[in-house]
Amino acid sequence: MEKGNKETFLTRVVSTCFVVLALAVFKPFGLGVWEWQAYAHLLALGALGVIVCMVTDAVMRYIVRMPRSYEQGVAYIIRRNLWFQLINTPLIALMICLYRHFVLSDRVEGNRFSLGNFIETLIIIAFCSFAIGLYWRFKFRSRYLAAELEETRLLNEQLQKMQKEAEEQAKEVETSKADDSVEEVKAARVVASPSSDIVLKGTTNESVALQVPDILYLEAVGNYVKVYHLRDGQVRTDMLRATSKQMENDLEAYPMIVRCHRAFLVNLQQVEQIVSRSGSTQLVIKHCRETLPVSRSNMAQVKEAIKKY
Repeated sequence: MEKGNKETFLTRVVSTCFVVLALAVFKPFGLGVWEWQAYAHLLALGALGVIVCMVTDAVMRYIVRMPRSYEQGVAYIIRRNLWFQLINTPLIALMICLYRHFVLSDRVEGNRFSLGNFIETLIIIAFCSFAIGLYWRFKFRSRYLAAELEETRLLNEQLQKMQKEAEEQAKEVETSKADDSVEEVKAARVVASPSSDIVLKGTTNESVALQVPDILYLEAVGNYVKVYHLRDGQVRTDMLRATSKQMENDLEAYPMIVRCHRAFLVNLQQVEQIVSRSGSTQLVIKHCRETLPVSRSNMAQVKEAIKKY
């Protein structure tokens, strides 16, 4: 058994033991009338519980398409655990209800399958799942934090490497302006150089002319877009009546400008640092020290842009 699968199996066994222990202490479902036989029933419920957990893991991997992984970041781990509990808790409750109906109803008539019994069981298992979730989150907290810090460190290293390469490419373009091969270089790949002039236009007559490397970020505010950029070493702001999607389309030729949030487009060359705070990722912008949020849905796009560029 692979290490990851073994850890998953042991985690499910320990979690199931917590539930069995809780049932052994409080003896719901009329378990008290079974005397010593109640413990045999608890062992059977524990074995069935482990099987249901493994079935849920299979559902997460092959149907929900969220396999167990520590390489996709803390946010992914937390989101996957939440989905696991949302799927597994009703399945466990259903399994216990069926066991009550077919095995435990001989001595306790109230164990017959019914909606009331299912809701009762679901509440009990949901409480146990919540307690188990807190336990595992506390137990693996250091691992989560270590994974989060390592992920952020690697991203910052890749970001600095990308910025350094972009600067070197810009210098190469500047120093070879007289060379006929420059056009071939530019055609092969658009680089952010001092000669990368662009005019951003709104839906009305307003427009702003600037150089792509000077763009810090763009912010969508209602029907307008704020363009934060450098001019004469100072941070300036221009308003355009446009949508962020329109600006994204106008700037799609420049791979260093990506969407990090539904309200923000950012120039990765102007990102000073990537930081993680309370499970969220933020980008610290140069010159103004503003921080932009990175939404979960756009995190993969930001990572891909850093690695690809």
